[in-house]
Amino acid sequence: MVIFMYKILLADDEGIVIDSLKYIIEKEFKDLCEIQTAKTGRMVIELAESFRPDIAVMDIQMPGINGIEAMREIRRTNSNVIFIVMSAYDKFDYATEAIKLGVLEYITKPMDRRKMVDVLGRAMKLVSEAREQRTNDLIVREKLEAVIPVLESGLIYNLLFREHFVKDIDNYKTMLEIPENFSYMMVLVSGDDQEGNYMTNAMGSSVRMVKLYQDIRLMVKEAFRCCLGTVMSNKIAVLVPCEGSKIELNERSELIEKCRELARNLWKKTDIRFRIGIGKIGLFTDMPQSYNEALNALILSTGSVAHADDLMIGCEYDGDYPADTEHKLFEAIKKGNTDDSLYLAGIFFDWMRGKNLNDVRLKVLETVLWAERLAYENGGMVYRFESRQDYLTSIMEMSDYQNLKEWFVNKIAETCHNICNKRNEKSTSLIENAKEFIKNNYSSNISLEDVSGAINLSPYYFSRVFKEEVGVNFVDYITNVRIEKAKELIDSQRYSMKEICSMVGYSDPNYFSRAFKKNVGVTPTEYKK
Repeated sequence: MVIFMYKILLADDEGIVIDSLKYIIEKEFKDLCEIQTAKTGRMVIELAESFRPDIAVMDIQMPGINGIEAMREIRRTNSNVIFIVMSAYDKFDYATEAIKLGVLEYITKPMDRRKMVDVLGRAMKLVSEAREQRTNDLIVREKLEAVIPVLESGLIYNLLFREHFVKDIDNYKTMLEIPENFSYMMVLVSGDDQEGNYMTNAMGSSVRMVKLYQDIRLMVKEAFRCCLGTVMSNKIAVLVPCEGSKIELNERSELIEKCRELARNLWKKTDIRFRIGIGKIGLFTDMPQSYNEALNALILSTGSVAHADDLMIGCEYDGDYPADTEHKLFEAIKKGNTDDSLYLAGIFFDWMRGKNLNDVRLKVLETVLWAERLAYENGGMVYRFESRQDYLTSIMEMSDYQNLKEWFVNKIAETCHNICNKRNEKSTSLIENAKEFIKNNYSSNISLEDVSGAINLSPYYFSRVFKEEVGVNFVDYITNVRIEKAKELIDSQRYSMKEICSMVGYSDPNYFSRAFKKNVGVTPTEYKK
């Protein structure tokens, strides 16, 4: 058990009271306490600043500044101090003010020795609990500080390489305490020197960046509330969450200047030259585009800092063009979300209704062709060159907006159905192949990696798809297969328990018995009887 020392401040204008309190504390609590005393309100305040007491026993009526005012002043610089008021006055006003200041106890003079010992004991317990809580908080914080860089790097990696599910990103945001829905990417590019838009000795500077990564990370974190990725080549990707979806000109200017200052400070600290590119704001799922914009901004600029908005990188839309609706439509199509796709397609077409018919025809054709490209990329469909030969003829024959809309919406629906069907077919086929592999190899010591490798999927993705399709995780499924086979072998009465254990893929009979009982409810021997 940890033994704490307690700092106690005694404040009273009567020397006999202070001496009595000191005697009681030293007798009852022995060497656990360090005691300081003061006889005026001013002395109490000054002493409290240097002594930093854990507990302060205060008289109300003291020369000069009274006890209530002194406590109020002490509380401003020491929010954790525990006050015990001891006074000959039991006025209601004093008691009320004391309560407001969080006083533990209000004791009237003459003091009761047993009561004072009891109150001091309670105060010391509170101090000990608060110290232990602070220690535990620091331990948790220390552990989090080690985990947070891994989480930040994982979030950025998942976003940039599109290896994510929406739920994964939400989980990362929750763990990293990111409430915002918008963000933008910055990229820090290093080198020995800058020649035009090129950084020299990229390989050498990347090695030095790895060695100085913690210093670089700390400096970037001091400048921005952000997430940092790991060093990739001579680059570090930085994700900056933000509340709004747009940035005003003055804010952009301030951001660029802040990045210039950061680049200068990094150079001074690490002796590595940096250029910083800044992408446009978007949803978290838009960050691959924002990252590419940040890189392109540096390619198109020779400055130390470049913002995509300054260089007109990306597409600008004229007038009231529903770019956001179009973007959401393509995102819904990629996911095979038919309901959302049809809803957004309807909104998008209604915006076009009444505009020049040929412009509408072209946009309808363009959108459908792009949607089908997404289907080929995201649904595993087979591309057939002649599959669209009637598209142009069909839409050019339509002179009615409603007919055009129906054709447009039907093609979008067909695309979503194709994505879903192909994904389901592919998933079902893969899972059936996995089941067949397990059926033929359950007697061996096969792992998740063995099965996922047999069907050419990454273990992480296979694990998720397998549980979604089958309803149980891989370990539970293979255990069920083995136990069912074990039951068949026991029923046959042809093999010993040791032989059955080996035949169903278990090398340890005790482990086999535990797994069997957990699954069936009885041990193999009990089942046999």
